[in-house]
Amino acid sequence: MALADTLSPGRDLRRASWAPSRLSPVTTVVLAGLLTAGAAAILLWMGRGPICKCGNIKFWQGAVMSSENSQHIADWYTFSHIIHGFLFYGLFWLIRRITGLRISFGAALLLAITIEGAWEITENTDAVINHYRSATISLDYYGDSVLNSVCDILAMVLGFVFARFAPVWLTVTSALAMELIVGWIIRDNLTLNIIMLLWPMDWIKAWQGGA
Repeated sequence: MALADTLSPGRDLRRASWAPSRLSPVTTVVLAGLLTAGAAAILLWMGRGPICKCGNIKFWQGAVMSSENSQHIADWYTFSHIIHGFLFYGLFWLIRRITGLRISFGAALLLAITIEGAWEITENTDAVINHYRSATISLDYYGDSVLNSVCDILAMVLGFVFARFAPVWLTVTSALAMELIVGWIIRDNLTLNIIMLLWPMDWIKAWQGGA
């Protein structure tokens, strides 16, 4: 790529900065599918149920205080996983800017899927599940179904790809809007989830419970 092309008016430098990929789009998709399937297989091996114990599959589960939360395709926490995709994209962009590391978009996406899959596995261990139940208002939470975990990974991928093509201002605005709207509706969001996982606060727990 010529320097003149890189500096030409209207050129999106943020998008042009990704290194050429050694993997074809088809290969990237296949590897992404295998990573996701691998996470699902580990969750099944851990004893997670493939779908909701209720026996149904819903596209949307809106009731947070329910044993069916985190059991179906999408729920209010799906927005948190979309934001995960935004954050992973920003992380790899920052790594490239600081270190000069040449990494392709496809490789970054596969790494993001690996991290997200690892989190889904960690989140569904007994230690983390019991911590959620003791430190938050999620008394009916007994872990995610495998279906929900896979869909959470796909939601992250959606956010990652969105951040790749959307202007930075739109990505940031979308993340803030999702956090504020979800926080207002269910009194929980990604920020509060992280706080209550790492530094549980009684006043937040009381507020989330409607006190």
